Amino acid sequence: MNPKIDRLRLAQFGNLEVLAKQVVEGFITGLHKSPFHGFSVEFAEHRLYNPGESTRNIDWRLFGRTEKMFTKKFEEETNLRCQIVIDGSSSMFFPKGDLTKFEFSVYAAASLIELLKRQRDAVGLSLFSDKLDLHTSAKSSLTHHRFLYSELEKRMKDYEEKSRSGTDAIQALHDISELTHQRSMVVIFTDLLDDPNRIDELFRAMQHLKHNKHEVILFHVLDAKMEQNFELDNRPHQLIDMETGEKMLLQPAEVREHYVKGIEAYFNEVKMRCVNHRIDFMTANIHEGYNQVLLQYLLKRQKLF
Repeated sequence: MNPKIDRLRLAQFGNLEVLAKQVVEGFITGLHKSPFHGFSVEFAEHRLYNPGESTRNIDWRLFGRTEKMFTKKFEEETNLRCQIVIDGSSSMFFPKGDLTKFEFSVYAAASLIELLKRQRDAVGLSLFSDKLDLHTSAKSSLTHHRFLYSELEKRMKDYEEKSRSGTDAIQALHDISELTHQRSMVVIFTDLLDDPNRIDELFRAMQHLKHNKHEVILFHVLDAKMEQNFELDNRPHQLIDMETGEKMLLQPAEVREHYVKGIEAYFNEVKMRCVNHRIDFMTANIHEGYNQVLLQYLLKRQKLF
């Protein structure tokens, strides 16, 4: 789905849930036509009846069609709890005038919520900037899903209007680790633009999540063209730090090689540390759509069950 169309559709319809359904339906259709044909994307609403259980919840209509006894699945029988975590610091609102990293993360999170809903999995939401701004427990009710969509829509408007905010992913992750039900899947969307000198502290926070028996997927959200490859026009530019407001005049050609080497070294170190801590790491380029996120989630879920 074209990111620019996403923004226009949301502005027109004001309904993130509708867009999420479109993304997921397109993803599942594409999955069946891809080399992943046969990948398990069936969403069970029943389970086989076990002798000795109460017969109160048996689906007798289904029994009439299949001659097999199934009971209806309820919220407390969910297979998985997933906590979606989104970085809402100022650097996530780049690039201005186009799909931002924060908007991409919100659309991806909304699509994950839709996929989790279809699988009867429970989902919670956490958002942070310089502090933990929102944390909900994981539930699978329709009322809860609508609340999450509503919060995402509201935060997309509120966060951009906020004054500059820094990032404190480290403290937020420690808080989330303690507040989230043990043995959850924690899916994090962040641009990793915290202080590189605090990388040891960042991974101590990640290790806290692992210590509390959480499975972690880290989506590194970035505009690869601008932030990784530094593809700016060869003319003088003024760069503004979105978190501090600091300004810098430069000629891209003079610093590109040095910048690219430095940023690649930092991102590669993050990747290697994720491997060492058994954290699933994936680069999520905002120009490559949401299927990359949904597929990574499904692959991870397949490994767990």
